[in-house]
Amino acid sequence: MAKINFYLLFNGNCEEAFNFYKSAFGIDFTFIGRYGDIPPQNGMPPISEDEKNKIENICLPIAEETVLMGADVCGYMAQNTVFGNNFSLYIEADSRGEADRLFAGLSTEGRVTMPMSEAHWGIILECLLISLV
Repeated sequence: MAKINFYLLFNGNCEEAFNFYKSAFGIDFTFIGRYGDIPPQNGMPPISEDEKNKIENICLPIAEETVLMGADVCGYMAQNTVFGNNFSLYIEADSRGEADRLFAGLSTEGRVTMPMSEAHWGIILECLLISLV
């Protein structure tokens, strides 16, 4: 069965916010990735020196079935982010087959703004963002 997690976007203060959440929940992060950790990718602009230490992805398990996730909005992403609706729901599927089925079903009535792909940090899949029209 799939799980739904929350993904929050920040304007440079993601680490500060998540340190606050960490202290409030009393739980450690399961993952912290920085933009400087991202391997070079075709079609992606280089990361500026100012952004290399910013949070690219952070995970804080706030309940047995819920992970609070976040990132700083940097570079090309900043153009498409409107603060006030800077969050998404992240669907974590049990298998690639389940992920494909959910993606197909959810994208039928929407506009895919971020295609599903395997994440560079490991086994979980990129978050699926769908804007309903």
